[in-house]
Amino acid sequence: MSTDTKSVADFLGPWVEPDFKSSLIARCREAWNRPFRDLSRLELATLIEQKFVVEHVLPVARKKLQEADDDTEMFDGQLAEAIEHANKAA
Repeated sequence: MSTDTKSVADFLGPWVEPDFKSSLIARCREAWNRPFRDLSRLELATLIEQKFVVEHVLPVARKKLQEADDDTEMFDGQLAEAIEHANKAA
């Protein structure tokens, strides 16, 4: 069953705002309620790197690698690297 229409909130519940702010927190907050298929490469990499529902994000992230680059990654290959690390950790 495909989970590309699901979001992090579907698995972990609503976003809870932490007591501090950072660009990482902002990226996670922005991605939290959006369907995985609508997330950018950077957002997918961030969710994987932060270990948010990785088993559900990975299939969508792998598909995203097959699409045209959306120029959102902080460095070239960031999503591929996040996927590789997640695969090694599994």
